[in-house]
Amino acid sequence: MKLTKALLCATALCGASAVSAADLEVTHWWTSGGEAAAVSEFAKAFNSTEHTWIDGAIAGSGGTARPIIISRILGGDPMHATQLNHGRQAEELVEAGLMLDLTDVAAAGGWADVVNPSNLLESCTLDGKVYCVPVNIHSPQWLWLSHAAYEKAGVDVPSDWFEYVESAPALRDAGLIPLAMGQQSWQTSLAFGAIQVAIGGTDLYVDVLTNKNAEAAASPEMTAVFQAYADARSLSEGSNVQDWNQATNLVITGQAGAQLMGDWAQGEFQVANQVAGEDYTCLPGLGVNEIIATGGDAFYFPKQDDPAIEAAQKELAALMISPEMQVAFNLKKGSLPIRGDVDLSAANDCMKKGLAILAAGNILPDGVNAFSADTAGQIEDLMVEMWNDQSVTVEDAQARYTAIIANAD
Repeated sequence: MKLTKALLCATALCGASAVSAADLEVTHWWTSGGEAAAVSEFAKAFNSTEHTWIDGAIAGSGGTARPIIISRILGGDPMHATQLNHGRQAEELVEAGLMLDLTDVAAAGGWADVVNPSNLLESCTLDGKVYCVPVNIHSPQWLWLSHAAYEKAGVDVPSDWFEYVESAPALRDAGLIPLAMGQQSWQTSLAFGAIQVAIGGTDLYVDVLTNKNAEAAASPEMTAVFQAYADARSLSEGSNVQDWNQATNLVITGQAGAQLMGDWAQGEFQVANQVAGEDYTCLPGLGVNEIIATGGDAFYFPKQDDPAIEAAQKELAALMISPEMQVAFNLKKGSLPIRGDVDLSAANDCMKKGLAILAAGNILPDGVNAFSADTAGQIEDLMVEMWNDQSVTVEDAQARYTAIIANAD
């Protein structure tokens, strides 16, 4: 895809044609098959300009990559662009004056008019200035089901979480793992959040995460959430893999019946040439509450003492949010575009489900913006402990969770 200087100048402040070519190191944690295919769309397009994308992929996950990214920036060895989740993750870096102000790029590109939902741009904004470019909408509340596994088990593919739990014994009897789950800590936290939306409902989710309501966290409705989480951990016994995409592969290959994972899992199914609705089923909101949280990924641009580098950074920011790149990137990533004015006629059934939910306005704020890093870490630690230790009871876990919420910031 050739993105011309004219196109970029239509969406950014391209001061002069004499801007020097620049090599930009871009860090991210997109290393699975589907993720690599998606990020390569950004790289190819940027390399078609006078500039060069120097890929700085960090293997692992966001939990592995973020400390490395932040350490480099604070240590005076910043990359030129970096993936982070927009919101509070970069808040202190912005406040310290370490991130490039993109307000002029956002104004020239009319970001305020095209970013949908608007809270994605608000999450990139501090004190009226824009510091990141949102590139997608990712929602974690999805259940992915293997048709091959259910055919082997001799039962119908479930249509919601409750039917799925009922089908688990048949999967076990067929020698299959009911629930694929990797050992990365964020995966268990993601599972809890997805179950919280499906079982507890959206009002409870908002009351706990947004209002920090400890009474809601201690409610019988939350007890049901913790019980469902306990049920889920028993369904994952035998899932001895580490990374999330390895767990996805268990579903793709029919070794596991299902996975609780965000919509980015769709990219792995695509790389495996599987067809939504034929080889696998995707259930947003676990088929119970069809709603999506509007989190996602964004790119920040650490400040550089070099006008040529800064100009190239702004070109890359404009490119990432351009209509062409929003289509090319998100079709491969499995995420939804942040622009409401692009043609997604090529979307598969799962993406169309997400688009319909988004169009209906059935959205929630993403949990990544709800808590400080300290509070989020406490919750993640609790979820990991409960998932991996059967002696942690529903009652104990809920009591500890309630105490965290009571002191959340």
